[in-house]
Amino acid sequence: MRRSLVGTMQQEYRASAEETWDAIAESFDTTRKKPWKFCLDFIRTLKNTDVVADVGCGNGRHLLPCAENCSHAVGVDISQKLLRIVHKKLPNKNIHNVSLLHADVVQLPLVDNSLNAVLFIASLHNIQGKEHRRRALQEVDRVLKPNGTALISVWSRWQDMYFKYFMKQFIVRSREFGDIDVYWRQHNLNVPRFYHLYSKGEFIRELRDASFCIQNLQSLKIHSKRFPDNYFAVVRKR
Repeated sequence: MRRSLVGTMQQEYRASAEETWDAIAESFDTTRKKPWKFCLDFIRTLKNTDVVADVGCGNGRHLLPCAENCSHAVGVDISQKLLRIVHKKLPNKNIHNVSLLHADVVQLPLVDNSLNAVLFIASLHNIQGKEHRRRALQEVDRVLKPNGTALISVWSRWQDMYFKYFMKQFIVRSREFGDIDVYWRQHNLNVPRFYHLYSKGEFIRELRDASFCIQNLQSLKIHSKRFPDNYFAVVRKR
C-alpha cells in the first residue's frame, strides 16, 4: 500500500510540474535567451570528447553551448513544449549531436556511469518534496562516471525578494520551510510555480547526503543587491 501511495504521489507531482512548465514554455523562451557566465565557465572546462547532460534543460540556453563544446549533449526536461522549442533551434545552430529526453530527473532514463558531466541548473528547487529532491540528486550521482563532475544551482532562501516572506514562514509554518509559489506573470500569464528555496547549509547537506564531493560552492547575486539569490556548486562523483 505504501509503495502504491508513493508512486501515485510521484505521478501527481510530475503531472502538475509538466502542466506548469508547458503553460509558460513559449513565454519562458522569450525571456531566457542568454546563458549564465558561471555555466559557460563550467562548460569550457569540459573536454571535446565528453558526453554531458543538461538536466532540466528548459529552452536549451545552456544545452546548446554544451553541444558546441562536447562530443554529445543530452537535454532532459519534464516539459514536452520546452523540448520542442529546443528541437526547433538545433537546425539553425547546425547542431547534430544532441539527444532530447522527456523525463523527470527523479527517474532518469540513462544508464549508470554514462556521463562525464551534468548541468542541473535552477531545477532542483522546482522539485516538490524533500524525498523527490533527494532522489533527483542521487540520480545525477548515479548517471555520472566515477570522478565525473556536475554543476548544480538553486535559488537562495534569504534573497532580497523573499526575505520577509520566509521570516514570517519561520514563525507560522503551513508547509515545508522554504516552500513557496512563485508566479510567472510575463505576457499576461498568471501561473504558479513551485519552488523550494535553500539555505546554504541545507544545500550543502543535501549534496553531501547524495555522496558528492563539493569542489566549489559560491553564493552569487544575479538579481539581488543585498543578499545572494543563487548558490552554485561544482561537485564530483566519488
